[in-house]
Amino acid sequence: MVSVWRAAMAVVATVGLLGSAAQIVQAQVPWPTGVADLPSTWTPALPGTYGPDTAVVILGYGLTPEGAMREELVRRLRAGLLQAALAPLSPVIVTGGNPRAGITEADAMAAWLVANGVAPERILREDRADSTVQNARRTATMMADRGLRAAVLVTSDDHIVRAATAFADADVAVVGELTPDRIPWFVQPLWLGSFGAGAVSAAR
Repeated sequence: MVSVWRAAMAVVATVGLLGSAAQIVQAQVPWPTGVADLPSTWTPALPGTYGPDTAVVILGYGLTPEGAMREELVRRLRAGLLQAALAPLSPVIVTGGNPRAGITEADAMAAWLVANGVAPERILREDRADSTVQNARRTATMMADRGLRAAVLVTSDDHIVRAATAFADADVAVVGELTPDRIPWFVQPLWLGSFGAGAVSAAR
């Protein structure tokens, strides 16, 4: 079962890589100078393909007192894993501090992503933020330092508007938004149900 899961990940990553290349070649419109210039059609509910200057940003969620991830955070990670597979050139930023039992949200998220096939060197950890505003500001600084000019936000459906507003206020160009609840029904059974740490552990 694990080999099937890894093969499926490889296929999706290949499709994402080809889509990223096509997107780069076809892009004729210059990047907007500000977030206010971004049309609403640039924030799709479907996962998209993006290049190396666009980060997949997964926002944290409070851990248990023992430092374990709650189910809502795992759901965000599964959605983020799908987006990361479809945009294999994009770095993945996990943002969240609030340590519990010595573990930050970012540390727990990074460990989950690595366990599910994301290369450790692809993951950037922002492990000091203690609020959505701090998520945005600290991630913005991290992105600027690395020359990343846009972000795809991954969080919960009841959090995405607040998160997008905070990132816009931090001068981050949000070109995509993804939540577990917005992924279409024909994608959910494949990714959110079949793949992820739980599925891999069960297969072993």
